[in-house]
Amino acid sequence: MAEAGWHTTWDAAAKESKSTGKPILMDFTGSDWCGWCIKLKEEVFNTPEFKSWAKNNVVLLELDFPRSKAQSEEEKAANTELAKKYGIQGFPTIIFAKADGEVLGRYGYDAGGPANWTSKASKMIKK
Repeated sequence: MAEAGWHTTWDAAAKESKSTGKPILMDFTGSDWCGWCIKLKEEVFNTPEFKSWAKNNVVLLELDFPRSKAQSEEEKAANTELAKKYGIQGFPTIIFAKADGEVLGRYGYDAGGPANWTSKASKMIKK
């Protein structure tokens, strides 16, 4: 289950993106098995600095590929379809995209905490 503020469907995220003009941050993650995904969430996504940055700059979309957490078949299928569409090869992969699906940038785990991560992310979405 996604944290508060994170969408779990493309349609919901795209709708918010269209209404706000903010790009979508898609987090392709293996939340219950991927060590780097867990590290990214703990070191960046769960911090007040990231949450503040995200609120002002992006629409959040978590696309989870868990191994032991329950997930509906519908959500699995939708997440797999998006992973294929964007050529996801590993986890975590972050895709920044417009509401129409156009990719603005790709990112992943990066050491240095929320300031480093959001600084690099900001450059990708401000193209």
